[in-house]
Amino acid sequence: MAPPARPVWTGQIRLALVALPVKLYSALDSREKISFNQIHEPSKQRIRYEKVAPGIGAVDKDEIVKGYEYQKGRYVLFSDEEFEALKVDSKKTLDMIQFAPADTIDPIYFDKPYYALPDGKMADEPYRVVVEALKKTKTVGLGQITMRGRSYVAAVKPYENGLVVETVHYAEEIRPAKAFFDDLPNGKLDADLVDLAQELITRKKAKFDPNKFEDEYAIAIERLVKKKIERHGELVLDDQEEPARDYGDNVVSLVDALKKSLSKKSPKATVEDEDEEKPAPKRRAAAEKRKPAARAKAPAKAPAKRAKK
Repeated sequence: MAPPARPVWTGQIRLALVALPVKLYSALDSREKISFNQIHEPSKQRIRYEKVAPGIGAVDKDEIVKGYEYQKGRYVLFSDEEFEALKVDSKKTLDMIQFAPADTIDPIYFDKPYYALPDGKMADEPYRVVVEALKKTKTVGLGQITMRGRSYVAAVKPYENGLVVETVHYAEEIRPAKAFFDDLPNGKLDADLVDLAQELITRKKAKFDPNKFEDEYAIAIERLVKKKIERHGELVLDDQEEPARDYGDNVVSLVDALKKSLSKKSPKATVEDEDEEKPAPKRRAAAEKRKPAARAKAPAKAPAKRAKK
């Protein structure tokens, strides 16, 4: 079955003398999300923007070039041809020149993932060999790739039963964490607090399932757009969230908050505990199911005979 997308890059991944022809497909779903235009409310006309120069007015697109401001109000200008000349030659080879243990690469460096598929039947065997070798060595192949006129660091990683090529940020693209975290307090922590937090985390620990998370804002926007269309543009405010509660000075202590979180759901919940979490109708139904069946009345016992004297 053909992939549900067009390849964004076609070339080869090289492992020494082994050339592996591949096609890269974006692993990110680029389905168009709802976007909005600015509208002039009285006339219901869409707002259009013109490019203007002070004292001149609207200018033609052909008269616009890129400029770099090296001093306040002073620019050096560049033509499109100069930028074209700067583009890196689009090499169609990703040479894996280094292999790093997978757990030594900080996740903050990873950027965009692409699925890499073998290009042609002849590529099937070397493709599977590379996948298996990376899995067994628990390493990531690193090299450089050129896409759309730009050069990127690329990581080749085994994923499920195939390969993923993920672009990697250059070191200068990442802001140093030190500049942000240096002023955080580093005094001694209360061991009991850490234990409570650790217990809460342990109880909620589970394998990551991305399907449990949804873009709630996007869903709310889609719902709002649908209602507006159904109501022919009427104002819709009935689904608005309540304003955030102002807690003032009534702040629960960290210890109390952790203890309360732990007591909400015990690991071994009783049947009664489970019922408390159910809505009232379900609790009643569950209670009815647990009621023992009415016992048939036993026949009245005959009065005991008196012993003869």
